[in-house]
Amino acid sequence: MPKEFRVQVQDAVRDEVALRAALADADIAPQLMVLVQLTGDLAILDEAAPHIHGAWSFLESVPPELKQKVQDRLVEALQDYAVSDRPAPALPPADTLQRMMSGGVGQTVPEEYIPLLVEETRLGSDDARAVHWRRDPGGLPIAAFQVVIIGAGIAGLAMAVRLKEMGIPFTILEKNATVGGTWLENQYPGCAVDTPNHFFSYSFNPNQKWTRHFSQRAEIHRYIEDGFDKYDIRRHVRFNVEVTETRFDEAAGCWTITLRRADGEIEGLSCNALVTAVGQLNRPAIPPIPGLDEFGGPMFHTARWDGSVDLRGKRVAMIGTGASAVQTGPSIAPEVEKLVVFQRTPHWAMHNPNYHKTVSPGNLWCLEHIPYFGKWLRFQLFWAGSDGFHASLQRDPSWDQPALSLNEANHKMRELITDYVRKELDDDEALLAKVIPQYPPYGKRMLRDNYWYRMLKRPNVVLETTPIERVTGHTIQMRDGTVHEVDVIILATGFQASKMLAPMEIAGRGGYTIRQAWGDDDPRAYLGITAPGFPNLFMIYGPNTNLAHGGSIIFHHECQVRYICQALREMIEHGYRTLEVRQDIHDAYNHLLDEKCAGMVWTHPGVTSWYKNKNNRVTVTSPWRLLDYWKLTQHFVPEEFRAAKPGRAAMVPGQERAAVASAGQLTVS
Repeated sequence: MPKEFRVQVQDAVRDEVALRAALADADIAPQLMVLVQLTGDLAILDEAAPHIHGAWSFLESVPPELKQKVQDRLVEALQDYAVSDRPAPALPPADTLQRMMSGGVGQTVPEEYIPLLVEETRLGSDDARAVHWRRDPGGLPIAAFQVVIIGAGIAGLAMAVRLKEMGIPFTILEKNATVGGTWLENQYPGCAVDTPNHFFSYSFNPNQKWTRHFSQRAEIHRYIEDGFDKYDIRRHVRFNVEVTETRFDEAAGCWTITLRRADGEIEGLSCNALVTAVGQLNRPAIPPIPGLDEFGGPMFHTARWDGSVDLRGKRVAMIGTGASAVQTGPSIAPEVEKLVVFQRTPHWAMHNPNYHKTVSPGNLWCLEHIPYFGKWLRFQLFWAGSDGFHASLQRDPSWDQPALSLNEANHKMRELITDYVRKELDDDEALLAKVIPQYPPYGKRMLRDNYWYRMLKRPNVVLETTPIERVTGHTIQMRDGTVHEVDVIILATGFQASKMLAPMEIAGRGGYTIRQAWGDDDPRAYLGITAPGFPNLFMIYGPNTNLAHGGSIIFHHECQVRYICQALREMIEHGYRTLEVRQDIHDAYNHLLDEKCAGMVWTHPGVTSWYKNKNNRVTVTSPWRLLDYWKLTQHFVPEEFRAAKPGRAAMVPGQERAAVASAGQLTVS
């Protein structure tokens, strides 16, 4: 860090004109944080903080003269560091960091978040998420231990990078011809991320060159591809092979895997530990509409976009109004003759002024040249989109409007979004009645408005809310008798999220399968990572690990990857053949999780969504604050597992030296 810091500072001040021009164009809050870190000047923080009203860049109103003061002092501080022998500033103490962070986002950042934020932003010099050996790696049987990762997307890359750091051999199995996962498969028009990119990226591999605040698919896919190349992971991937079946061999203590190659040939391999990194949103859900398979024109799901179909001048039907529809619809509406949108239930879509913005040249320059600027920007975005409104998604039993909202804060959010939609639709009461949901905000996935409401005002767009009766050759007939003639059908109907790990057959102890344990729609796992009966099997993005209140799924992936690496370290260092979570620990966690979910917005009786199964149980989404899940996964606890060495029965690690923690001790704040 010291050498890197020195080089970066000297580079930043090499051209003062360029430096000042960049600062004048860049966000002021990260500049302020850098200045305070370099100088320790908390007085200027106190002067600017009252003008910062939130973590988003558009929520500041710092006067021009104060901005200039910050920028002048930052230039001076950088120049001073460039010509002196002063070392890089030490990480400020926790109380100072809390004061800085609170001032930088215009609200109190609780003390309990400081360690998480330091780790996430890498403000400290160490990579706190790297897992290190506790014994000399040279004396461990690492080379003989094999890990197989299923999936070469964002999660698979994170797992592979950490395994490579530890020197653990691994192979990635990928059904597609290249890497990228969901960001390879989803190529529909308008496909983009709805989490700001400077946070939707690995903490160990920040990208300072994003061109947009919310990047489109191609740029995200390129970032993933670059990561596979940067960390030399691509050579560990076997492409065009689909895992059809995995079985746990109890005698050998390993998993056997059956693969189907692109040419149809079947082959097998085995591994000590198996990690699934296949995501939740990769198997399209096709609605059971009568006659759908009889349609006479092109028909495809957004996740299987058919680029050979020319939509120009066509009458297009789009079934569904979720995330992919809100991105696709406005992207194709200007070129089609007619777009009929079939809506079952409306969604909430929130406005973000940065959603369509490119990253300014000043911000790009500062991200590349000014130390800590990117770290403080990442902090801002983490705070803007994480736990700040978690409490507003919990039911207040005394609230007097339970059908529409959960509590006062949730109701204010409802009114805020409704006012925005009303303006977008020019007070069109007929359209408002169709698009304003009758359930609380965040009951379904909160969407980013991609000019969706403006699209609905176009003369060639029709929003149909009557249920579909059936599809015929080139028509869609409604239950009220209305008939729509269409040339193309686009299915924006989501995924089989609750049917996790399908269509793979995964058989654990005694041949007991995941489908037998979970059925089609009731997956459960301890921390969303591991399940009893399936030794040495670890899941990334498993049950109840989807984020619906904010945050970045990459953050959750990194929490899970660290936990899995610690579990593998436990196996290798102690020579365990198998490691399996205890049933009581698993059950206690899921009982606690269900209790927490029961009070959250997703179980609202007015909501049907892919977050929950047919019995109204939330199976996909995490009810925990990001802080809670980070704490739960920060340290692997051996006493929560049963382990076995070759030729020995399973035991609880450490039971001879410590009492086994009871299931009743599981708590989450």
